[in-house]
Amino acid sequence: MLAFNLLNSPRTIKTPSSSSSSLPPTQTYFFVSCALSSPSPPSSREEAISQARTSLSTTLQKPLNNPLPSLPTRKLKKQKQPRFRVEIPLLDDSPSSLAQLAAELFSDVLIIKKGSKPPCILILWPSPALLQCAHQVFDAMPSSVVNSDVASVIPEQLGPADFVVFSAPERTQLEEIRAITNALYPKPAILFNPKWAFEEEKDFGGGLGSFVGSFDVVYSFMGLEVRGILSKRKGVVLRFVKDGVLSGEGWVVMVEEEGEQKKKGEMRVVSRFKKRPSIGEVESVLYNLMAANSPVTKSVKFLRDLASNAVTGKKPKQGTTIVEQSVMDTAMTCYTSLLAEETRRGRQDVL
Repeated sequence: MLAFNLLNSPRTIKTPSSSSSSLPPTQTYFFVSCALSSPSPPSSREEAISQARTSLSTTLQKPLNNPLPSLPTRKLKKQKQPRFRVEIPLLDDSPSSLAQLAAELFSDVLIIKKGSKPPCILILWPSPALLQCAHQVFDAMPSSVVNSDVASVIPEQLGPADFVVFSAPERTQLEEIRAITNALYPKPAILFNPKWAFEEEKDFGGGLGSFVGSFDVVYSFMGLEVRGILSKRKGVVLRFVKDGVLSGEGWVVMVEEEGEQKKKGEMRVVSRFKKRPSIGEVESVLYNLMAANSPVTKSVKFLRDLASNAVTGKKPKQGTTIVEQSVMDTAMTCYTSLLAEETRRGRQDVL
């Protein structure tokens, strides 16, 4: 059974034979580089923010310049409200750290909007303490961002906003968030670094699970650390939408390459998912990967191949050493003895 720490950053996975993305404050996070052209995990905090900006700017471009009608008509049914989700790991989730991240992300989002004015962004915080930190951070930089909190937002604030961001929302506030989102229609709404885990959403009642699921993830990644018998490798679960939600980017699981010939930090895709993978699915992928590369697994496969060659009568490859031939002979002897014993017991399912 795999050991899996339920952390947003990085998650540690241990193979059975081993000894024993805003993130919770007790966690650490690592950034990794990748040799693949696409997708590519960020190699720094700045690059992570830049990637998230790219995702937001491309997905918000269309709804901000071609807004949906407020009311459906006979010819046009009510359209789906643009709802997006962004998850960026943090070294800690202190109010000042989260406010700084939000400021760096949303103050510089490049969105070409019709007209001369930049888009007006309303960020709603889950508590007065976070709101106070946000005011301190945003007041020190020029931006078109307005800050408020979920509990005290008023309709007059929703009107001028081009889109609303729910920053670090709490699970207990989902009813209020749903009401605000519905009142905001048809303007876009964004969930930024929600405080609940993705795995919890299936247990949300009152239709809240479906509501949260209506937000399309445009940027998210989670650090992984996979520990085997003799090695420890880094990995990542990533979704990076570059050209809009409908562009087809899925979720990828990537793991650091091994071997002296590989550059340090290089990563390769080991699995792809159309939908967000569960913890169990990620566990399965990494378990199979580590098991396939385990020296124990390779030794078992080697002995199995030797026994198979001995049973089928295949001759050893040219250049087989005396030691290798001896191992094959031993494997044949062991197999023959086992076969005789099992036959004596009346079993027919030998090997």
